[in-house]
Amino acid sequence: MGVVKLRDEFIKLGQALKAAGLVESGAEAKEVITDGLVQVNGETDTRRGRKLYAGDIITFDGEEVKIED
Repeated sequence: MGVVKLRDEFIKLGQALKAAGLVESGAEAKEVITDGLVQVNGETDTRRGRKLYAGDIITFDGEEVKIED
């Protein structure tokens, strides 16, 4: 499982995908999120601006990434 460290109180879903190296660009992040390919805490989320906090887990393309302080 990968880890993304928070620099602020939260990180947006699209930014987290990029920070984790799961996508190469913001445009790619938007595409995979709006296509329903990304899960947050086990549930599909199509909001690119979804705020993620410490303890949240993103799942995409068989990879899991945990958000940590």
